[in-house]
Amino acid sequence: MREFDYQRADDVSGAVALLAGDPDARFLGGGTNLVDLMKTGVERPARLVDVRELPLNGIEESADGGLRIGATVTNSDLAAHPEVRRRYPVLSQAVLAGASGQLRNMATVGGNLLQRTRCGYFTDLSRPCNKRAPGSGCSAITGEHHNHAVLGASDHCVAVHPSDMGVALAALDAVVEYETLDGPGELPLADFYLPVGDTPHRETALPPGALITGVTLPPAPVAARSRYRKVRERASYAFAIGSVAAALDVEDGVVREARLALGAVASRPWRARTAEAVLTGAPADGATFAAAADAELAAARPLPDNGYKVTLMRNLVVAVLTELAEEAAR
Repeated sequence: MREFDYQRADDVSGAVALLAGDPDARFLGGGTNLVDLMKTGVERPARLVDVRELPLNGIEESADGGLRIGATVTNSDLAAHPEVRRRYPVLSQAVLAGASGQLRNMATVGGNLLQRTRCGYFTDLSRPCNKRAPGSGCSAITGEHHNHAVLGASDHCVAVHPSDMGVALAALDAVVEYETLDGPGELPLADFYLPVGDTPHRETALPPGALITGVTLPPAPVAARSRYRKVRERASYAFAIGSVAAALDVEDGVVREARLALGAVASRPWRARTAEAVLTGAPADGATFAAAADAELAAARPLPDNGYKVTLMRNLVVAVLTELAEEAAR
């Protein structure tokens, strides 16, 4: 591992100042992803700025009646918070599905948003990877890609985003708050992650040197009936091969509002707005749910070894929406 400097930040402005002008510096939260990447040589920071002790570890009601979650809140505290469990159960379920208790105790909300892909070629320095070394090529397209993207990919990268939490946040219209030397800013999660295009190494729209300070969840009554479902290759903690975050409001057998996001199918959490449009105002039944899934997945472009994901996600969407509709009918 490359030698590096370590500094602990005392306040948000000081943390931003420590990173400013130093492209080889990184913020350090729980370190559950960054430290692993340092061990493999993918990340080689010259300086780590520890932000774990900054006063960003609270969860409180926002002015509009939503929730504001600080960037250093641990995944364990987020999943266990009573207001998150009551008002946004899909988020609590997603976090609990994401990792073991030991990792959840260390991992932070801000770090979760910024975690990198688990594509094996990204962490293998001997193989080409456009995300790690722009312009070198994408080994996965002609190599091992059974768990890679079927939506929104490009000829430059077919890796998927690994976050479970991010999928739930996408369905909840979360807003990411950040701080720079020029002051605070915010990005809706829909704009936070960049399309992969021909620049897969540019993953977020955060300004250079920005520090994530929190995530705001707008009021969402529909989220009170919501669910996160994850499919993985083994029962113990593993990254998804497909996941769904869904919320459904049904009245008199008709869908009044639907929120739907898909995970492990694209380079970012995939908000299924085409499916939501099919669902809204339609009967809350299996035919509608299947039509919504088919409409969203019509844009899928699978590779030779991951076409199974299209069928998997169709079945997963229908199953989760059916469960939520049956709950509403009781």
